Amino acid sequence: MHFDEFLKYTPKIRNVELPATQAHAKMAPSNRLDLLKNVDFNQLNPKQAAVLMLFYPKKDKTYLALIVRNSYNGVHSSQIAFPGGKVENEDANFSETALRETHEEIGIHPNKVNLIRPFTQVYIPPSNFMVYPYMGYSEDELQFTLQQEEVAGLVELPMTDFLDDRIIEHKIMKTSYADAFEVPGFKVNEHFVWGATAMMLSELKETIKMVL
Repeated sequence: MHFDEFLKYTPKIRNVELPATQAHAKMAPSNRLDLLKNVDFNQLNPKQAAVLMLFYPKKDKTYLALIVRNSYNGVHSSQIAFPGGKVENEDANFSETALRETHEEIGIHPNKVNLIRPFTQVYIPPSNFMVYPYMGYSEDELQFTLQQEEVAGLVELPMTDFLDDRIIEHKIMKTSYADAFEVPGFKVNEHFVWGATAMMLSELKETIKMVL
């Protein structure tokens, strides 16, 4: 999709009703929905984080930025994610968290980002985080500077590939918290994007398709 064409749809995206958990459920791991039944978030008191779903032009085409997390001893090691992170005390709101963390992780200053709207929050049981996603865009061709401590790489997803349903696949996976189970996800180059990021991508994709 040409970036100028994408920009024409942003006012509609601001006002459309989000598909919310209905879209999340389509890309949720098979055990995720069971874990979320009858969850009492007041008792869990989840930590809070925010991420940015950042669109930008590259050679006049529209791209979406994803990152590869560094390998570490944790449940999200080496996963594909949106830039973002934990809410800090100095953050005035969740959008400020998303912008600050994006600046820290991939070097894009907040003044280069136009926020479109918040999307539906996603709870991540393994790490007990509630994540608040925001959609935004930059009108500039971006130069990324990756934070080496946390980011192993950048994944640039073309909008045309993102909107193509052939990008969706299913895998049988085994994790530290569950035996083998079926997982839906997005095949992006050599990467398989699943879990909370895939759930956010699902709502993002359905929302964009609603206004096309």
